[in-house]
Amino acid sequence: MKFFRALGRLLYFALSTMVRIGQIIWPNLIHGENMRRTLQIRRKWARHLLPAIGVQLEVSGTPPQFPCILMGNHRSYLDPFILIHDVDGFPVSKAEVSKWPIIGYGARVTGVLFLERDSSKSRQFTLKRIAQKVAEGFSVFLYPEGTTGDKDHTLDFRAGGFKLAASNNIPIVPVAIEYGSKEDYWVGNDGFVSHFFRRFSEKKVFVSVQYGEPIQSSDAALLISTCKSWIDEQLPGMQESLKRRVEN
Repeated sequence: MKFFRALGRLLYFALSTMVRIGQIIWPNLIHGENMRRTLQIRRKWARHLLPAIGVQLEVSGTPPQFPCILMGNHRSYLDPFILIHDVDGFPVSKAEVSKWPIIGYGARVTGVLFLERDSSKSRQFTLKRIAQKVAEGFSVFLYPEGTTGDKDHTLDFRAGGFKLAASNNIPIVPVAIEYGSKEDYWVGNDGFVSHFFRRFSEKKVFVSVQYGEPIQSSDAALLISTCKSWIDEQLPGMQESLKRRVEN
């Protein structure tokens, strides 16, 4: 039964994604590209898809509706889907995702910023694109840990995005993301399909996201410590709340 549940959800994920891609491409061909229209379609897709594949999402705080950099802890490939549920913005993702079937093409169409993590040239180029998107009036999702983590606290934050925010007076909104089970974390060499079948074979996948207040400063070190501390302070309470939700 679990296998067929996961298979059905994977097929639905693929089909709904292809339909939404079509809804983006055709208007672009006829009327020209319009990124705000594209992001609105993507948000509708996320709000429909997540409950359809069993995700029970709990949102706390106020999702920002102004240009900023959202800095969140990183648990899973599902993290960007969680944020686009409430915020129209550009996720920064590792370059490998662009090669994934369907997801990679959908990510390219909807403006995901791809980063080659081991390339300093790519990191600098991505920072320039982040500044450009914010200047255009959009938000950007950044995961300063640089990789997914399975600890009860955040890993060390990389400074690049914070230095950019400090030098350009860009607001940072801290975001804490937590899952109902550590089995939901996507770490190591676990493949997308194998992880999807293992976790989305369950009836529900519990997720909690909490948005903090915006932070602005010309001091990058202060931005890092404030953002990291806030996220670390939220995670224990979120874990306890999720534990109760799972048990009920």
